[in-house]
Amino acid sequence: MLRARSAAAFQAVAAALCLTAAPPDPPAPPALPQADRVRIAEAFRLADAIGDAIWPGWSRVPFSLVLVTPDTEFFVRHPSPPAGARPLGRDALLGAEVFARPRTFPTSLLATFPIDGVSTVVVGQAELTAAAAPTDWVVTLLHEHFHQLQEAAPGFYERVAALGLARGDTTGMWMLNFPFPYDAPPVVAAYGTASSRLRDALSGGSLRDYAEARAAFRARLSGDDLKYLDFELWKEGVARYTQVRVAEWAAAHHRPTPDFAALPGFVPFLSLARTLGGAIPDELAHLSLPEARRTVVYPYGAAEALLLDRERPCWKDVYFAKPFTLAPAFDAPDCGGRPGARG
Repeated sequence: MLRARSAAAFQAVAAALCLTAAPPDPPAPPALPQADRVRIAEAFRLADAIGDAIWPGWSRVPFSLVLVTPDTEFFVRHPSPPAGARPLGRDALLGAEVFARPRTFPTSLLATFPIDGVSTVVVGQAELTAAAAPTDWVVTLLHEHFHQLQEAAPGFYERVAALGLARGDTTGMWMLNFPFPYDAPPVVAAYGTASSRLRDALSGGSLRDYAEARAAFRARLSGDDLKYLDFELWKEGVARYTQVRVAEWAAAHHRPTPDFAALPGFVPFLSLARTLGGAIPDELAHLSLPEARRTVVYPYGAAEALLLDRERPCWKDVYFAKPFTLAPAFDAPDCGGRPGARG
């Protein structure tokens, strides 16, 4: 009897030791927050609905995305996520496989660049970015998606490198930090006149007056300075233009899902389109080149593209054929009287 009791006690102790030594359950996989799922799904829906209505060939460009949250980065529609990204399975709302890894990017990031060879939109949650509303966040994502169309052009990265503007920088930060003469008095004065005339032309004023001021502004720049300005207007200014046209198209043709319309801070696309469109002439009037610096390329380039829609509606025919400058678009013929594109 004593031996049996000893054996039972030993078994109980052994069982307790096994339980104590058992490894803890693995942590639950991270979950893509529901509000973010709804916003991303709306961006995908809108991009699919627009198709090629604003830009020829846009529908063929993959919309790969990384959402950055405080702890986790979620890869959506990325064909080859980094090795450290954990598969979470297919998300039915997003219609895509989702992968996750610990956060490495800033939570306020909004940019497009290659990740494992794939042009990828990397964006923080709406609450952690400058987005004014869910619709604003979605339309801004399509601004970045337009960068994916730019980067899909054959030889894009090699042709950018051939501009010779990086000056040894391999990080891409030269696009933000290029030593453009923002403070040079002749450049400042010429920019002020050109931006004022551009604003006037956009509201129905003389295109000839703007063309003269534009030529005078460009004459103040030479070499790499002019190449840099042209590149930024082509890349970022036209992306801002695309943002406006996306909002206008959505206001006219797109019905948000009930879940998206129920998100806090939602505003209709029509209201957003008016806000974005009105901001461009306002920024042309108030942004100072020495103070705003590179930021001026967004409204200035967008205004030029809007003006081209009216005056040279075939300008998109040469946009990718002769990249990194809008000069060929301004030099193009009047397109035989074709009506301007309005998105």
